[in-house]
Amino acid sequence: MMKTPMTKTPRNILLSAIALLALALSANAIFAQARGAEGSDAVALAPPKYGTWGFDATGMDPSVKPGDDFFRYANGKWADRTEIPSDRTRYGNFDKLIELSEKRLHAILEDAVAGKIKDPDAPKVEAAYASFMDEALAEQLDAKPIERELAEVRGVTTKDQMTALMGKANASGFVSILPVHIATDAKAPTRYTVMAVTGGLGLPDRDYYLQPSFATQKAKYEEYVARLLGMIGWEKPAENARAVVEFETRLAQDTWTRAERRDRDKTYNPMTVAELNAATPGFDWNRYLAQTDLPKVQRIVVTTNTSFPKFASTYAATPLDTLKAWQAFHVVDGAAPYLSKRFVDASFEFRSKTLAGQPEPRPRWQRAVAFVDGTIGESVGRIYVARYFPPEAKAKMDALVADIQTALRARIQKLDWMGADTKARALEKLSKFTVKIGYPAKWRDYRLLTLSKSDLYGNVIRSAAYEWHRDVARLDEPVDKGEWGMTPQTVNAYYLFTNNEIVFPAAILQPPFFDPDADPAINYGGIGGVIGHEISHGFDDQGRKSDGGGMLSDWWTADDAAKFTAQAAKLGAQYSAFEPLAGAHVNGDLTMGENIGDMGGISLALDAYHASLKGRPAPVIDGLTGDQRVFLGWAQVWREKIRDEALRQRLVSDPHSPARYRVNGVIRNVDGWYSAFQVQPGDALYVAPADRVRIW
Repeated sequence: MMKTPMTKTPRNILLSAIALLALALSANAIFAQARGAEGSDAVALAPPKYGTWGFDATGMDPSVKPGDDFFRYANGKWADRTEIPSDRTRYGNFDKLIELSEKRLHAILEDAVAGKIKDPDAPKVEAAYASFMDEALAEQLDAKPIERELAEVRGVTTKDQMTALMGKANASGFVSILPVHIATDAKAPTRYTVMAVTGGLGLPDRDYYLQPSFATQKAKYEEYVARLLGMIGWEKPAENARAVVEFETRLAQDTWTRAERRDRDKTYNPMTVAELNAATPGFDWNRYLAQTDLPKVQRIVVTTNTSFPKFASTYAATPLDTLKAWQAFHVVDGAAPYLSKRFVDASFEFRSKTLAGQPEPRPRWQRAVAFVDGTIGESVGRIYVARYFPPEAKAKMDALVADIQTALRARIQKLDWMGADTKARALEKLSKFTVKIGYPAKWRDYRLLTLSKSDLYGNVIRSAAYEWHRDVARLDEPVDKGEWGMTPQTVNAYYLFTNNEIVFPAAILQPPFFDPDADPAINYGGIGGVIGHEISHGFDDQGRKSDGGGMLSDWWTADDAAKFTAQAAKLGAQYSAFEPLAGAHVNGDLTMGENIGDMGGISLALDAYHASLKGRPAPVIDGLTGDQRVFLGWAQVWREKIRDEALRQRLVSDPHSPARYRVNGVIRNVDGWYSAFQVQPGDALYVAPADRVRIW
């Protein structure tokens, strides 16, 4: 949860029907099948409830000492009685809300088909849903929807032609080794810029190609490449698959690690097109950009700049036939979820079953819901908000956000490690935060998007083209500060550096995060912790690099920056010591920003709860003090079970720590947790006061 949104790459657009609701939650957030007629099942569409005062005490395991394993103490019996459904890779309280959001969207889509939706985009919503649900047509068409793209690949006779083909990636099913996208300029946050990154890999992370622990998955990937190439009649599928994986392995060797790609200073490298051409001989950027609809662009912000010459060298050394097989594979791999059953099954068996351990695929209607949400999400969101988001929820959130901001302001003022100059700039940044709650003030205009009931893959491509052409058209316009990076029905939240904003979609403002009938301590531990997490992102190891206007700049004194870095290093070392699976550790550098966000989140939530009491003693409920309930509210949010394969994937690809450590890894650095639960030296989670990390 709680992740800054990224501009979609062409491949992400093609996979949005699978991954939209998985954003920052897991590699494959999966949903259980809803029961009955969703449009009339009021119980199925109601938010979940937790106990009588907002916490499910039946899920606790009081036989465990809080100081030994707080996650287990708060959630142990829940874990014992919970099984991960066969069509999921994980299950937890997040998934309950994701499932609820999906059920509600399903009800909306069924109503659209029945003609019950009075919205100008209702016909487009219906067309998107109907196209995905027409399985008979998908079977009839089989691989025909991608024949034109495959013919283009077959027609390539030179490397320059392949470069041009990759230039079409943003509005087609093709992929590129050096994708470009349009985003806010980190050093000029009122305007957009073109950015270039490295790509070309079909496995979840470079480690899958390079680490012996992933040798089995890499071998299965080669089999999968051969299988898909064989299914489209590509010559010598096994031989070409081996060459494709070797090509991607060479790219992986020169791809920066995910931890390295987090560094906002090192990944901001403006270059002219002429400089890029000089740095990447054999890769013609003029030809490439012309096909990308950016022929006049002369400045590009390059991220992992040292990789670009190496990628160009690998590209130049790779036989054209291998590149054609590579491109053909990625066309069919990206399209597979939208084709006939044999392609859908092949994709599921490798990408979900082999890589993430998911035993069974989701029912088609669930995948259809995710597809519509990823294609015309704000139109569906407009209907969702009208049905399911009461105005009073927004007002209460405004008050909670103000409480957390006040708590952080007080913490900054009292910091003993930060000097006066940096404090003043930090307080200025905090005062300039923008808060977005529920839904956008202005909805997306989809008039230029054409959707057809009888052309599923065409809808996928037209959606990708619509998004890309929309970005290109506004390249010279001021940044739209009102735009949202998530739809209202998304169970998530985020902080965006360049806007200095925190955003909370409507779907997350429900139990266990927020319940107007719950004990206030639980709400502070739940949604208060989420708010604190997002605000803290503005001051994490990367967020601190932007000022109050969202500009990437160094506003810290050297001494204060050194003190911050020292504390962050201590936190990273703590997390890198965690070993969720034998031989597989948490990456403290990759997860640094989220861990700082979590630590700030629960600390600020506790402070805000104390302030809300206004000097009155906190009530005791079922023998639990107010402070104890705040920590239990945080722990309840992170109830989760996950399959080993999915966890192993997340450890190398997800900037969030596993759920257990978003509880145990955080609270052991919070002084208030020790006093709340009488944690003593000798307890497994105990950290001596001098060794606790203290940042915000």
